[in-house]
Amino acid sequence: MVLLTPGPTPIHPRVQTALAKEMRGHLDPEVLATNRRIREYLNVLFDPGQGALLAAMPGSGSLGMEAGLTNLADEGDAVLLLVSGTFGERMVEIAHAYQFDYKVLRSEPGHPIDPQAVAEELNHRPYKLVALVHGETSTGVLNPVEEIAALVQAHGALFMLDAVTTAGMMPLSMQKLGIDYAFTGSQKCLSAPPGLAPFALSQRGRECLGQVRGWYSDLSRVAVYWEQEGYFCTSPVLLHYALEEALKLALEEGLEERQKRAETMYATVLSLLEELGFSAYAAQGARLPTVLVVRPPQGLHEAEIRKGLYARGVSVAGGIGPTAGKVLRLGLMGESARIEHYQVFFRALGEVLGKSGLERAFEERVGLVAF
Repeated sequence: MVLLTPGPTPIHPRVQTALAKEMRGHLDPEVLATNRRIREYLNVLFDPGQGALLAAMPGSGSLGMEAGLTNLADEGDAVLLLVSGTFGERMVEIAHAYQFDYKVLRSEPGHPIDPQAVAEELNHRPYKLVALVHGETSTGVLNPVEEIAALVQAHGALFMLDAVTTAGMMPLSMQKLGIDYAFTGSQKCLSAPPGLAPFALSQRGRECLGQVRGWYSDLSRVAVYWEQEGYFCTSPVLLHYALEEALKLALEEGLEERQKRAETMYATVLSLLEELGFSAYAAQGARLPTVLVVRPPQGLHEAEIRKGLYARGVSVAGGIGPTAGKVLRLGLMGESARIEHYQVFFRALGEVLGKSGLERAFEERVGLVAF
């Protein structure tokens, strides 16, 4: 099966080999040495500045999201949530469950958060925390993090970033942007197995930790294991080995090069799909290069296309939230954004649509064959 969903992503052979290592205890010296190397790699990935907590919690990216909100805000704290799709709405659900004094700013489906609206709201009242999803997986929208971060920094609030579909495929400097907490999921741009939520918490964020209502997501407990090398919980050791190798692969290639690879594949795949009658869901100028969300041609239903592709060995995703039943979502994260995978995709799509020559047309565009 060729896995082209927006997470999980295909696993590199080196990562697969790391998963086959001998099982060890979570406090084994070799495992603790692996953790130290992971922290070094995460420091490059997030660039959070001196004094940051760097770790990978055992859980999905949703744990990273909940941990950030519940560690940086207390009950009754003013929290501004910037929502452009399903995963932004997840922040709203968490804020409601923990009874924050929260305000929601939403963008229109397929459009990014408007920095001007953020500026106006920040002028209206003081906030302790502002939270944003950088790349919204449900809609394929890339939000303007630089502009919003500058506004939050001027306001003096803490800034939390969901970087699940960007960290590891796009350069990110928390200290330059003034981000206090950022997290991702191991199965996304890093192309490791699901099960870990890598994150970075800035020194300022650590100094502002609230009264955490919870145990497993308490970042001070996480720090006991990752910094003091003491007991917190039983960590998934084999996933640590896999994450270390995935981080090494990403940094060996370089984050700038990985971004170029995703952007090139996005543009190439979209251009050919547009000729077939597909159209991008995200607005021009706000498209997330790691997740391509497209409406199917008129008269075709996305579910039938997905079923046809799956029957031919290609797995893609349908819509969720505002895009449910309306779109196909294609992953261009990590190992997904490879020419060989999209050769198979276009061969299968040609069979589903009854269009011959799509694989060759794709190969011509990426320079594998002469025009």
